[in-house]
Formats: sequence, structure tokens, C-alpha cells
Amino acid sequence: MIKFENKAKLACAYGGMVWGVFWIPLRALDDAGISDVWATVVFYFLPLMALVPLILYRWRHIIRGGWRLQLIGFFAGFSMVLYSNAFLYTEVVRAILLYYLCPIWGMILARIFLKESIIPIRILSICFGMAGMLVIFGADVGVPWPKYAGDWISLSSGIIWAIAMVLMRNEENNGAIELTTTYFIWGTITAIIIACLPFSKEFSTLEIGSLINSLPWLLPVLLIVVLPGVYAVMWGTPHLNPGIAGLLFMTEIIVGSSTAAILANEPFGLREITGIVLITLAGLIEIIGRSATHFIRVLFPNEK
Repeated sequence: MIKFENKAKLACAYGGMVWGVFWIPLRALDDAGISDVWATVVFYFLPLMALVPLILYRWRHIIRGGWRLQLIGFFAGFSMVLYSNAFLYTEVVRAILLYYLCPIWGMILARIFLKESIIPIRILSICFGMAGMLVIFGADVGVPWPKYAGDWISLSSGIIWAIAMVLMRNEENNGAIELTTTYFIWGTITAIIIACLPFSKEFSTLEIGSLINSLPWLLPVLLIVVLPGVYAVMWGTPHLNPGIAGLLFMTEIIVGSSTAAILANEPFGLREITGIVLITLAGLIEIIGRSATHFIRVLFPNEK
């Protein structure tokens, strides 16, 4: 059971790592003339088109999943679409910090609806994760209170993602394939709706010619990187406490800051290294604690 749970943790950490490199193709799309809300639409629509044969093949499983599967897909897809668009209305640092309060919401919601205990070691994990995030983004920033429209969007996306994680917890009726397909279905729907809303008109319209020219490199990225990353998230999340799962997604921050330093010449020094160490410890502390407890029980089987 512990080994299986560790695999789920690795899957969620991997999913976070994939999110951490999203900025690379997004920046490339921007350079190609596809930006703002339409880049988000593209990132959901193209994988959905690739999944159409699988959807047609497993449509009975999707229908059998009922309203719960659709709710999970809606909350998960809507959350990430909101998170992607939050950066258009606020500073990047504020959007990330407010979104990554989601481990707190996940742990609270799991306590209320799933009756899962808030054990001290999980509180300590969250403290390590938050500390690492604040160190990377500058301790002087602190946790920003919502101020701009994007702040509220990002905060809302974190809460909605926490709801999705609670709904996915111990999900046995729907497999990762069904969760992944409904995620992209609802993600595409909500991304298109948001792109067509009046307040989005101040941004660019979709340039079809630019999209076609980008397909030779964009399709491999979406099929080889994005789809497996989402599948890993949808496979691993149901097996973990929502607070811990949210914490493991912080690998996005580690990979994002590292790749930005390598590819975009952004600062990377002692502060970033310290933050990465803290976030890594946040993800490992429960595993280390359980292993230590097991080791002590093996050495002293008669001790209580």
C-alpha cells in the first residue's frame, strides 16, 4: 500500500514538473502570434482532437461515469483554464502564490468532506512548501492578498482545483483514461467560453495561419509532454490526500524556475536553490517520516 502510494506521489510530482515547462511552448506560441486566451484554447483543443478516437472507443465507460465523472472533469479543466488566464490580469508571482495555497484548501476540504485527519506531519509539509515558494519568489513579497482581477481568478482556480482533488479522492468507478478525457473536454469548453467573453476581446484573436505553422513542433509537445503529464496527474491524485497532492504539484515551481534560468537567463542562485530544497523536503517529509516509523517498529517490535 505504501509503495503504491509512493508511485502516486511520483506521478503527481511528474505532473507538476510538466506544468513547470508549459511556459516554453506558451512563449513560443506568443512569438508565433498566438497569445493570451487563445493559447490556452489551443493547449486544450489539440489534445482533445488527438483523444477523439479514444473517446469514441470508450464512450460507454465515459457515459457510465455519470455526473461524478463530469463534475471532476469540469472542476479540474475549469480550474487549470482559470489558472492559465490569471496571468493575463495580474503579476506572475501573485498568480502563482495565490494558486499554490491550494494544498491548504485541499487539506481543509478533505477534513470536512472525507473525514481525513490533519496530522502534524502534513501541516509541517505545507509549511516547508510555502516557505520554499516564498523564498524563490522573494520573502519580502509575502502572501499577496487578492487585489487585482487576476488575483481573484488565481485564488479561485486553486480552490476549484482542491474541490476537484477531493472529488477524485478514492475514485474507483472511473479510471485515469476517463478522467483525462473529460478533463480535456471540459477544459476545451471552458477555455473557448472564456476566450469569447466580452472582457477577452481586448486581447488577440486566434491566428489560424500562425497555428498551422506551429503544428509541426506544437503537436509533438502536446502529445509527448502534455498528455502524459495530465494522465499522470489523473492517475495519481485519486490515491492521495488532496493537500499532499497539491503540495507535490509544487514541482512546477522547481522546474519552472530552473528552466527559466537555463533557457531565459533569469536569476538562479542561493535563494532559488534554498527554495527548491525546502519544496523538495515538503514533498518527501511524509515519506521520510513513515519510513523512519517503520524502521523503528522493525527494530523495536514490542514498543508501542
